[in-house]
Amino acid sequence: MCGIAGYFHKTEGDAPIGAVLLSMLNALARRGPDSAGAALYGHGEPRGEICWIKLDELADHGRSEATVLERLAPGARALSHARHGALLRIVLQRDEPVRDLCARVERDGCEVISLGRSLELVKEVGAPDNLTAVLDLSTFRGTHGIGHTRLSTESKVDLSHSQPFWARGIPDLATVHNGHITNYDRLRRVYEGRGYRFFTHNDSEVIAVYLAHLISHGRTFEEALRSSLDDFDGSFTYLAATASEFGYARDPFAFKPLITVETEHAVAIANEEIAIRSALGDAGVAHEPSGHIYRVWRRAPVRVQVPA
Repeated sequence: MCGIAGYFHKTEGDAPIGAVLLSMLNALARRGPDSAGAALYGHGEPRGEICWIKLDELADHGRSEATVLERLAPGARALSHARHGALLRIVLQRDEPVRDLCARVERDGCEVISLGRSLELVKEVGAPDNLTAVLDLSTFRGTHGIGHTRLSTESKVDLSHSQPFWARGIPDLATVHNGHITNYDRLRRVYEGRGYRFFTHNDSEVIAVYLAHLISHGRTFEEALRSSLDDFDGSFTYLAATASEFGYARDPFAFKPLITVETEHAVAIANEEIAIRSALGDAGVAHEPSGHIYRVWRRAPVRVQVPA
């Protein structure tokens, strides 16, 4: 079943993205009581990149944190870090490919769940309000965000299986999904054969891997979304975002619900209109897109001010 939500601030400046997205997720909580998550986009971290890491949930979190920080060297350096339960947030400077960093850190139950200059990705088991224990969403201001509430239908309930999923290897790219990718097993075998690593048995994870692969091989964000309409089988609706782009893709038969409302100032998307109204009130006209369709919104690239 699951709930998906997205909000895109179209005008200059920033908006209370965290508070808006949290209200949308709370409106969708009954669609997914097992876990919730959000990928929020701000104006960029001037010192480096923001990295969220899931620590070993079966070990002492303090010891696991120390181990992760040791493993960052020699290709990366932590500028600051803070632990929030089983999640560790690090601002780092990196002198190596993303995959090399992940390969060194991701051992003994640790997992990089996001990396980017603009992206803050948090997720937790349970209701959307649990996210505020990790990141104070009510104070987060930025440009756009996507979120998810999960009802587990075929894989276990834990932090790794929760959404959003980061598109591993591509900074700032994240996805959320409602539906079922029925050719997941075949796609997973293909991408594992190309060296991609999967951390879950959640079919939604393959969307992030797929987008990462196409974009790393020269496709644009829009081209990757368009290609997915032909390469994915099943009933699916997903949202995806980068630091400057935001969009959705929907299967040919439009089996899974999707509602969009666009105003002069914002775009709100969800699979129930009640979530959109929690963000926009009565503004705008609700629209349900047809099947076999994608759409992308863009804003000027984020300009990060680097200290002299």
